[in-house]
Amino acid sequence: MRKSLIIQLVVLGLVVGAISAVVALYIPWLPDLASEEGGGIDDLYLFASIISLVVISVVAAVSIYAVLKFRARPDDDEDGKPIHGHTGLEIAWTAIPTALVTAIAIYSAVVLVNNEDLKPDHRVIEVKAVQFAWSFTYPEAEVTTGELHVPVGEQIEFQMEAEDVIHSFWVPEWRLKQDLVPGTSQHVIVTPDQPGAFTLICTELCGLGHSTMRALVVVQSRAQFDSWLAAAKEAAGGGAAFDAKAAFTESCGTCHTLAGAGTTGQVGPDLDTVLAGVSADEILESITDPDAAVSEGYQPGVMPKNLGDVFSQQQLDALVQYLVGATSG
Repeated sequence: MRKSLIIQLVVLGLVVGAISAVVALYIPWLPDLASEEGGGIDDLYLFASIISLVVISVVAAVSIYAVLKFRARPDDDEDGKPIHGHTGLEIAWTAIPTALVTAIAIYSAVVLVNNEDLKPDHRVIEVKAVQFAWSFTYPEAEVTTGELHVPVGEQIEFQMEAEDVIHSFWVPEWRLKQDLVPGTSQHVIVTPDQPGAFTLICTELCGLGHSTMRALVVVQSRAQFDSWLAAAKEAAGGGAAFDAKAAFTESCGTCHTLAGAGTTGQVGPDLDTVLAGVSADEILESITDPDAAVSEGYQPGVMPKNLGDVFSQQQLDALVQYLVGATSG
């Protein structure tokens, strides 16, 4: 009887385990890996998944067997026989989960220590989060931008702060995620190893515009990065042409409608309507101090307050003139 019970439980466990493994391991739940540090995180995820599959297989097998074997019969109205505790079983189901959780904790600590190994020649990029935008400062060039450019294969230390509420820094392909708490500084170390365009996402609900708090991440060769940084530095000083339309589309288009730019955002007011006849000074104030005058039907605290830091004064002037021209006709 005991041998038959064990065989049935093993078969049920194998069936449940096989189904769970197909769902857990053969469906691509995660995007393609694009950082060196993410490899350890993926290995840790696989390790935890295997442990979870074993646990769910055992629990499901026992549960299914109990339902099939000990279910109440239509003609059986008697209570089940009283049972007493099983000391050995209780020790086992306490010790085994403790050992598994401890193993996951130790493995996690090893991955964390490895990912925190900072090289002497790493690059530093300062990140600021504010409702509902990101800004990135390159200290060596004294450049602040609204999109993140990094060289492939180079270790980056992101030194990060939140100015208002809790935000969270996450590029899915890099795997690393870090909450940013106002009044504190956090950092994340990333070595991007795949060139391409990615998206930085805020994964902490931070207000009405949370879903729009994203930024373009461009991973490029060192030569391309150096060229971009030099151009950004020149543009910040007013020496290079500034594409105001492109800047508006990138920084404002997800929230505002503007026919001239081809944007259809619905989070903020329709600029074709609200900016008609508005002076350049009023438009500049709306960009740098968005809560000074809020359109009827909209709430304060939604538009990013750091655009005055992201754009230089020359760029702000160009953006204002573009908006005056785009809404004056």
